[in-house]
Amino acid sequence: MPIHPRCSSHTFSKMASPAAPVRPMPKTQFMAVRADYVIPMSETPEHTRDTRLEDGYVLIEGAVIREVGQYTHEIGQRILRECGHSLTIVGGTYSADLSDLPKIRGCVLPGFVKAHGHDHEATIIGLCKDVPLTQWLDGVINVFTGFLNEKREELTRKFRKSPNLVAYRKARLDDIYYGITTSLVHHCNFNKYHVPEIVEANVSAGTKMIIAVGSQDRNYDPRILDIPAQTAVDRLDDYYRRFNGTPLTWVIPGPDQVFSNGPELLRAQKQWAREHGTLIHIHSAEERNTTHWFREKYGRTEIEYLKEIGFLDSNTMLAHQVHSTDGDLELIRATGTNIVHNPLANTILGSGMPNVIKMLQMGIPVAISTDGSGSADNQNILAAARLAAQYQKALYCDASLLPAHKLLEMITVVPAKMLRLNCGELTPGKDADLTIIDLTRPNLTPTTRTNVLENLIWASDGSEVRWVVANGVLVKDNYNFTTLDATEVLSEVQELHSLYQEYAKSARKVIGTGAHQE
Repeated sequence: MPIHPRCSSHTFSKMASPAAPVRPMPKTQFMAVRADYVIPMSETPEHTRDTRLEDGYVLIEGAVIREVGQYTHEIGQRILRECGHSLTIVGGTYSADLSDLPKIRGCVLPGFVKAHGHDHEATIIGLCKDVPLTQWLDGVINVFTGFLNEKREELTRKFRKSPNLVAYRKARLDDIYYGITTSLVHHCNFNKYHVPEIVEANVSAGTKMIIAVGSQDRNYDPRILDIPAQTAVDRLDDYYRRFNGTPLTWVIPGPDQVFSNGPELLRAQKQWAREHGTLIHIHSAEERNTTHWFREKYGRTEIEYLKEIGFLDSNTMLAHQVHSTDGDLELIRATGTNIVHNPLANTILGSGMPNVIKMLQMGIPVAISTDGSGSADNQNILAAARLAAQYQKALYCDASLLPAHKLLEMITVVPAKMLRLNCGELTPGKDADLTIIDLTRPNLTPTTRTNVLENLIWASDGSEVRWVVANGVLVKDNYNFTTLDATEVLSEVQELHSLYQEYAKSARKVIGTGAHQE
């Protein structure tokens, strides 16, 4: 299904109608930004992925990019004349006597696209460290989400809103802080019961989100097992009916882990995805001990298991896929399955790192993402891209691997294509999602056309995101959030975290996830 050039839409054939802007905008409303550098990340007759426009501009009409190119005085005069008082100038103020658009000392990029994350983890950064994946899941994730569920009424009275919403709003703040305008949220464990809250958080923030609704029926916390399998399908049907057509928000199946979902459940959700024309998203082969345990217990690798039940194809996204045999990679390649690499979490949890270079050489699509803040401890997607390159360069003893423009592709263009969304590039007709980096900061000085892409990867620390435009709305303006009350959000999260820490002191111990159960 082609993407209409004048609207923000999802290409799933039966899924979403064109999404409207977060807040009403008259058709005559325009936004323009002129900056030292514009990196379109597009493949057009005018631009390549490595194009670096010096003194470039972007013109937005409503929620869609209208023009991208080299700035000239004549272009500026035309924009000012045609748009007049309907023009918002990023980093400047419109006045009738302007003769040129003011230029930002900055770099304009497409909004970053995060293809795998967990919004509930924004409240539990820094907890249960120095343990492997399954012990971390049982040590903090399952305890924390259980806390939100068990204490729901008490916490709702205290915050006058769902405690899940408190966490999800913080995650939206985190994404915008780091320039992420689009995300796929893997909404697992107890969170699968709280899709309405994450929809509310996303719509209020103004970002785009695909919600992969979780399921489990084995090798997991017994409180949340989906038995029979129809339970998970009914839940998907309910959320689809309620939220299909919600602005900038889509629901897909997201079975949690390969090891936690039996064949009947996975087949049912894959069938649901086929019938509704959607993607399906799952964790796979993330941690060495668990991958080995799965193979010993079931007599096959996770990829062999997924292939047997007809789960793998170009609409399947595997998060992590750290531990692969040569046969696994061939099955992934042959089926067109997509991989989302999460280097921050993979290293912190000691899970290992996948051979990304081999995957790319085989033609396997690979995006770079951040995972959740509980394992990665931040949503700095530029840092994730940097770490991905550092590891592969060192592994192969080859400094030429994964250059800056390739890494930026893997956090913009590549995940946007995986998610089938009309974003990830600065091209006319694409969604108006922009991230603007402040080049006045000491760590990014000097920056010139020659090193601007390289500095974004190797010299930035992630805090230089000064302006963010999501779907034509300025959601971060000169470091200030505009769609979320940051003071309120951060205060609530700090209090929720403290209450959880007190609860955790006497909470029952959870042991039951994957290899950790034995």
